[in-house]
Amino acid sequence: MIGKIERIFLVSVFLIMGVCSYAQQGTYGAYSPYSIFGIGDISKEGTAYNKSMGGTGIATRNRRFINYLNPAAVTARDSLAFMADFGLVQKNTLYRQGDIKSGNNTFNVYDFVLSFPIYRSSAFMVGITPYSDVGYDFSSVETDPDIIGQTGNISYDSYGTGSVYQVFGGAGVTLWKRFSVGAEIIYYFGNLDKVTRMDYANSSYRSVNSGSELMVRGVTGKFGLQYEQKLGGDVSMIIGATYKLGTGMRGYATNYRYANQSSVTDTLKHKVDTLAKTGVRFADELGIGISFKGGERWSAEFNYLRSDWRKSGMDKAQGFSAVGDSRFSSTVSQSFRAGFEIVPNRNDIRYYLRRCAYRAGVYYDQAYYKLDGNNVNSVGLTLGVTLPVYRWYNGISLGVDVGQRASTRNNMIRERYAMFVIGFNIHDIWFQKPRYN
Repeated sequence: MIGKIERIFLVSVFLIMGVCSYAQQGTYGAYSPYSIFGIGDISKEGTAYNKSMGGTGIATRNRRFINYLNPAAVTARDSLAFMADFGLVQKNTLYRQGDIKSGNNTFNVYDFVLSFPIYRSSAFMVGITPYSDVGYDFSSVETDPDIIGQTGNISYDSYGTGSVYQVFGGAGVTLWKRFSVGAEIIYYFGNLDKVTRMDYANSSYRSVNSGSELMVRGVTGKFGLQYEQKLGGDVSMIIGATYKLGTGMRGYATNYRYANQSSVTDTLKHKVDTLAKTGVRFADELGIGISFKGGERWSAEFNYLRSDWRKSGMDKAQGFSAVGDSRFSSTVSQSFRAGFEIVPNRNDIRYYLRRCAYRAGVYYDQAYYKLDGNNVNSVGLTLGVTLPVYRWYNGISLGVDVGQRASTRNNMIRERYAMFVIGFNIHDIWFQKPRYN
């Protein structure tokens, strides 16, 4: 009976994956006016487990979940188990700039990861996740009476869409039962479109349509390590670190400008450059973390991440640099994250809720760019729970992230959001040899 229920659970997960992938076609992966700059909004990595722990994971060793934030963590697993993780995210955001208010909702798939053992204390993982998203659409009208009196009504519209994804494959090994190392290779790919239009109501004037089409590619590597030290009883301390190499972007940037009048379109500019020629780069990233855990009952973790984008070349590269009057400049991004998990009684056979894992976390993020010299910071609170699904470590993880980005000071746009995540944790024993034929 249990085996039948597990098969139904797995089939349901893959069915949801297909439906969600089809439903999100043509929609925004993310929606924010800040995604107009650079390479867009950089996604916070991690499964539903990581996201409900404030985004921590560099020092996490938990055999019940795939933790791809540190490639060394892939060895924290049952040696005969196949594991998979698939997640969905739904975000609701309220925007405010002065007296102007608006809102938007988005829905997206945020990861699909597989993991399985290689040999003894080594393991492998492969997956795909979003790296960054561009999504915005805003408009305005000309209000200067002197201009309107000569040309008629003029409307301005800017919009952008697209995502950059990362496919990764990594492996790790545990040495001397305490020290784990891992490495992974990452391939970036995606397309970003940014468009600006100026339309004249008077047909005697030519409307102008300009923008950039970016085809982004790149390859880099990430390295990680973890060391676990017993402190007495079932309490242990784990120290972790990761480093992702910076790398040059590959692909093409098409920058264009067209003038339209009636059915006639004139090309004012159409230029295609290789991104390697522009010198635009993905930044490197250093992460360190420390965690404490009491067996499988509780754990607490703190992470710090730093990424230097000042030499990314985006400040002056067309398609990445400022659009409109705001001055965009690359800077150092930083993140401070902390999370806590507790399981009342994982083996309780009477009360189901005591077997659930409960989590809470906080974070503070500083974006990789400044606007008119102002940092764009985010602060938030996360909560989550994993609901066990029958035997092994199968489960459904639910999480919520409530936070704010930027403020209304200095004519900036404040974003207040509530993001809901759901992750499917799939676990089964695939590599067990039968004792009898």
